[in-house]
Amino acid sequence: MKITNHDNYVILADEQDDISDFASFLEYQIPKKFKGQNVVVDLLKYDSLQLEELLEFLKVSNIHRKTKHSFVFVNNAINPDVIPMEMTVVPTLREAEDIIEMEEIERDLGF
Repeated sequence: MKITNHDNYVILADEQDDISDFASFLEYQIPKKFKGQNVVVDLLKYDSLQLEELLEFLKVSNIHRKTKHSFVFVNNAINPDVIPMEMTVVPTLREAEDIIEMEEIERDLGF
């Protein structure tokens, strides 16, 4: 896994080519190593991502978001209309950063 730290978030990217293994790995790693951080999961390399593959991340996404921290996926292959409302998927890393900033403002305002 490639880790890129930023001021208010961390980007995690898969260095292997198995999205299922990456989802399982994150389910174990996120609560232990990235608790208290906003997380961006870079899935741009998966240019034919399917909804079933994305849903493998649903559990870890929900658990992390319950801690009042952002959990954003970056992928531009999947149709946004099929993505569940509880998952945040954006097409670029810049948009992921914008989402995190907006969510932090909302949390600061008590939303």
